[in-house]
Amino acid sequence: MKRKTEVTVGDLSGALDRFEQAWQRGVAGTSRSGEVRLTFENLPVLLKNLTPARWKLLEAVKRSGPMSINELARLLGRNYKNVHTDVIRLVELGLIERAPDQRIAVAWDTITAEMKLAA
Repeated sequence: MKRKTEVTVGDLSGALDRFEQAWQRGVAGTSRSGEVRLTFENLPVLLKNLTPARWKLLEAVKRSGPMSINELARLLGRNYKNVHTDVIRLVELGLIERAPDQRIAVAWDTITAEMKLAA
């Protein structure tokens, strides 16, 4: 099954509505496993969490497959400590998974990002 992650900017009420809908699907046995939605309060919060360096990190892991943080740091030409910090945050967000052997891999097949700008 393809796993999709959707990154959005939205308010708490919209996130709560989506949670309630997901709960109801789960109760009814019609859950859409494989779909994850990551909602940030506003654009500055999204950009603080998903920095350009973290996007590059995600792209590298997706392209190269599971690897250690040390291998990833070498591949990216970045400091181990900074890559480790980024990996920890991306694990917390659910965008990276750790295997039992501690290698990291992406937790999705595709990511889509959506932002609505309104006056």
